[in-house]
Amino acid sequence: MEAIGLSYLAAGLGAGLAVIGAGIGIGRIGGQAMEGTARQPEAANDIRTTMIISAALIEGVALFGLVVCFLLGVK
Repeated sequence: MEAIGLSYLAAGLGAGLAVIGAGIGIGRIGGQAMEGTARQPEAANDIRTTMIISAALIEGVALFGLVVCFLLGVK
């Protein structure tokens, strides 16, 4: 009985860490993209495209982490 509760706790902590990590990563990408655009305005379109692709990849990894945590918690 105790192991089930601990697995739920571990799944919740893992999901929280995945979301926090993704939020920090995307925030850093956005900040660096704004700095790059401020330094080189002519490269704004290339920087924006790269930022969106990177943010999408981070979101995909975070979603995968959430799914794994929830599956381990359901056990």
